[in-house]
Amino acid sequence: MSVPGRWADLRTRLTSAAVMVAVGALLIWLGGLAFFGLVTALTSVMIWELAVVTAPAERRTPLVLAAVAALALLVAARSDQALAASFLLVPALGLAMTPRRDRRLAAGYGAAILVAGFGLVSLRTGGEAAILWLVAVVVVSDVAGYFAGRTIGGPKFWPAISPKKTWAGTAAGWTGAAVVGLVFVLAGTAGWGLVVLSPLVALAGQMGDIAESWIKRRAGVKDASHLIPGHGGVLDRFDAMTGAVVAVMVLGLLVPLPLPVSGPVGG
Repeated sequence: MSVPGRWADLRTRLTSAAVMVAVGALLIWLGGLAFFGLVTALTSVMIWELAVVTAPAERRTPLVLAAVAALALLVAARSDQALAASFLLVPALGLAMTPRRDRRLAAGYGAAILVAGFGLVSLRTGGEAAILWLVAVVVVSDVAGYFAGRTIGGPKFWPAISPKKTWAGTAAGWTGAAVVGLVFVLAGTAGWGLVVLSPLVALAGQMGDIAESWIKRRAGVKDASHLIPGHGGVLDRFDAMTGAVVAVMVLGLLVPLPLPVSGPVGG
């Protein structure tokens, strides 16, 4: 393949990414209802796209499930953690009980989307540092993997499910994530454990990406939708974020995590 063809979508991808980064940065900074609204909108659209991909003949059900997802996230955010988990599973239950292909796979990924949405809202309540770190890990690992994969090429990471991903791109993503962790450590907002945690979170993000690719491959579609020029759908753009946030939430239940804090560590 020629070099121009290899980078044909770069300008569109960069333009869309710049808009998303600008809007996301503003709403992360604002926090509160603005950030909650962003997360709720993204979560609802992702559930809608997942429902459409796994049941393309349905028209009303995806919209209903999207509304249910928004309501579930709102109620979960206002409940204690024990009740929150129950509400977050409601959209997944809806995916499992309505006619579609791969019901279990769709339900599992639907649950991950809601957990990720809830996790983002929960992390933001402690300040913007942890959210900024998460976003930076996902974005840098994705960009590093994109350029390394297309420049170096080489053996595929998991060709049966995600034929474009290479080991070179995957390793570059881990390296980029570690550098992000190092930057936050040197900035005095986290301990050295973040340098180890960052590549693990990047790996979880890559698994989220691969899981979404598997769902699309089984459904015979290239993109979840065409809402974001150059990126496909919201699910295509935030699949890695879903895996990353779920990993942080699960690991946080098992061990204390060295997450960045707003202000100097120990200050």
